[in-house]
Amino acid sequence: MAAACARALCKVGWNISASPAARRPGTVSYLVGNVTAHGSRRTYGTGGPEVRSKLLSSLRAGRGRVLGCAFLLGGGLGLYHTVKFTAQQHLAEEETKVSGGGLKLTLYQYKTCPFCSKVRAFLDYHGLPYEIVEVNPVMRQEIKWSAYRKVPILMVDGELQLNDSSVIISSLKTYLINKDKSVSEILRCYPELKSVNDSGKEVTEYSNRYWLMLSEAETLEVYPEKGMQKEEMKWRQWADDWLVHLISPNVYRTTGEALASFDYIVREGKFGTYEGFFAKYVGAAAMFFIAKRLKSRHNLQDDVRQDLYKAVNSWVAAIGKKRKFMGGDEPNLADLAVFGVLRVMEGLQAFDDMMENTKVKFWYRRMERASLNHEGRV
Repeated sequence: MAAACARALCKVGWNISASPAARRPGTVSYLVGNVTAHGSRRTYGTGGPEVRSKLLSSLRAGRGRVLGCAFLLGGGLGLYHTVKFTAQQHLAEEETKVSGGGLKLTLYQYKTCPFCSKVRAFLDYHGLPYEIVEVNPVMRQEIKWSAYRKVPILMVDGELQLNDSSVIISSLKTYLINKDKSVSEILRCYPELKSVNDSGKEVTEYSNRYWLMLSEAETLEVYPEKGMQKEEMKWRQWADDWLVHLISPNVYRTTGEALASFDYIVREGKFGTYEGFFAKYVGAAAMFFIAKRLKSRHNLQDDVRQDLYKAVNSWVAAIGKKRKFMGGDEPNLADLAVFGVLRVMEGLQAFDDMMENTKVKFWYRRMERASLNHEGRV
C-alpha cells in the first residue's frame, strides 16, 4: 500500500514538473528570493497587501515546478520509508524465527529441580525467550489448574501444555529443525502411557521421549556421523535414570549440608515466611533421612561422593579428548541434559567437591559460556 502510494506520487510529480507551466524560467528562484527578501514572518501572510499580491503571483507562475518537486520529494520520502519499513519487518520476521517461531513459552518450575534446570539449559542455549512461574512446592497453587501435578510444565502460547522434561526438550528441538509441523502436531508423537507400579501408584510414562521426529534427510543433517544419535539418546537417558538420583544423597549427605541445601532452596524458591522457616529446618532434617533411604535404594557407596565422582568422570571419558562436547564442536541434547542436572548443585559443597575432584571442570565451563551466550541460536 505505502509503496504504491510512493510510486503514484513520483509519477504525478514527474508529470507536473514536465508540464509547460513548470518549464517557465525563473519561477522557482523568484519564489525563493521573494520569501527570503521579506522574511519568514511575511511568508505566513502577515505582510501587507502588496507583498501578498507578489507572493500569490509568484505561486501562480511557479506552481508547476514547485508542485512537481514537492511530489517528487514526497514520493522519494515515501519510497524511503517503505523500504525502511520492509527491512525492519524482514528483520523482525528473522528475529521471530530465531526466537522459536514466535512461540510464547511459560515455564512452571522449582528453580532447584534438576528436571526444570534441564529445560532451562535447553531454552537458554537456543536463545528461546520464556517466562518463569516459580511454583510453591508446598501448596502448588500456581499449577492447581493442571491435572498434571509435577514440574516442569511448559505452556506454549497459553494453550498447549507440555509435560516431562525430556518430552519438552525433544518436541521443541524437533520444532526448531522442522517448522512445517506445529508443536501440537509434534507432541502427538510422544503419547502418554499410564500404568500402576509395584507400590500400587499410578505412574505416567511417555513413548519416544528421547527421539527427535525428523525426516531421514533432517536426521542425517543433525547426526552426520554413525552412532551419534544413539549416543545422544543413551546419555540423555543416563542423566534421567542415574545422574539425577545422585544429587539428593550428595547435597543432603550430612546434617550441615542438608541445612545449607535447604537454606539455598528457600532463598531461591517461592516460600512464605513461616513456610520458609519450617522448610529450612524441618525439610533439612527430613531430607537428611530420605537421602539415606535413597542411598540404599540405588545401592550407593557409604561415601556417596565417590558415586558422583565416578559418574561425572564416566561422562567426561565418553566425550573423550578430541571433542569439546559430546555433540562435537557444539553441545547436543545430552550435553544440555547433564549440564542442567549438575547445575542445581552450584553454590553447595557437593558442587565444589565435584569440580575439585573430577575432570569435569573444563567441559562444564564451556557449557556455561555456551548457555550464557545462547550459542545454539539459529
